[in-house]
Amino acid sequence: MVAFSMPESVRLPGANGEVHDYTPAGRFLYAEGGPPPRTRLPYAAVHVVANALADTNPVGPAAVDWDRTLAFRRHIWAYGLGVAEAMDTAQRGMGLDWDASKELIRRSVAEAKAASGRIVCGAQTDHLAPGSARAVRDVEAAYEEQCEFVEGQGGQVVLMASRELARIARGPDDYARVYGRVLSQLRRPALIHWLGEVFDPALAGYWGYRDIDRAMNVCLEIITENAEKVEGLKLSLLDQKREIGMRAMLPRQVRMFTGDDFDYPTTIAGDGERFSDALLGAFDMIAPAASAALLALDGGDEESFRAILAPTVPLSRHVFGHPTFYYKVGVVFLAYLNGHQDHFRMVGGLESGRSAMHLAQTFVLADQAGLLRDAKLAVDRMRAVMAVAGVGAG
Repeated sequence: MVAFSMPESVRLPGANGEVHDYTPAGRFLYAEGGPPPRTRLPYAAVHVVANALADTNPVGPAAVDWDRTLAFRRHIWAYGLGVAEAMDTAQRGMGLDWDASKELIRRSVAEAKAASGRIVCGAQTDHLAPGSARAVRDVEAAYEEQCEFVEGQGGQVVLMASRELARIARGPDDYARVYGRVLSQLRRPALIHWLGEVFDPALAGYWGYRDIDRAMNVCLEIITENAEKVEGLKLSLLDQKREIGMRAMLPRQVRMFTGDDFDYPTTIAGDGERFSDALLGAFDMIAPAASAALLALDGGDEESFRAILAPTVPLSRHVFGHPTFYYKVGVVFLAYLNGHQDHFRMVGGLESGRSAMHLAQTFVLADQAGLLRDAKLAVDRMRAVMAVAGVGAG
């Protein structure tokens, strides 16, 4: 736990357009690191740091600050968490192209080996131009290319959802064909990522049905038929009830990795018989708290586990609020406030996706959760961001 001198207040916009002064508590409540948890397998889906000085535009190739990006991954490993690389938190499909993703995967896997850190890497079909696939075989070949690259670097595959497959598939049989073929060729069991349409509207009707229960049955059938090639399922539906129900129906050796950024304490704690591991964008923001909570759970102290995570849930629910696909903005913003990067610019200019009021509330909720490492630095940076929004000293 680190304490700082009391910071000055900052002027913030409120819900009704009024401006008010806010003075943060100035307390960082957590340790500077921790060992890997023993009873749960946790991954943080991590963001990338944009190169703010590169001459880029929203439709051009992504420019990444590799030093800062890799330093953030070392921060995650220092807390005993695994890194889920090149996934939607890293703006796959929202600014991070496949060429940049390949370099990101190459560098991060090498860094993981040096740091003895756990890593999994996203593989999908996003190097296909939208609307370019003419047959299911085109989607299969795209998946195969990306999976071959990930495994060639020494990484473990997270088989992400494909927008092109969602567009071209005629029904559940096409999903079974694609996933069965791709999984059969992998050297190591993969994680399957079901990203719901709340995160990406282009994935509506995934698994061949818009009805979630019918889609869930298809997904379960595919996992069961390929169980020896599937380590786990990351479920990103923000639907606790369905996650718990689906978890009970998975083959016993297949893990459920919660993607429920709205209520991860419940899904991770479990029901006494089954529990979820974690692969969360929220863990990018709350790694210190996640580490402390999981270590408490290792010690059998579920009460402390819940107490540590409880104040982080309002922050996560806010950052992942509608429209959810802009949650990356809040994740990067908190990294900026905490000094992990020197600017609040994002790949593709995505920082414009949230309002000044939304960012102000992110700051307040992070402070209330004890997650601001240096409140004075955070206040200074908030003032700069608010000034751009026209919120002055008053």
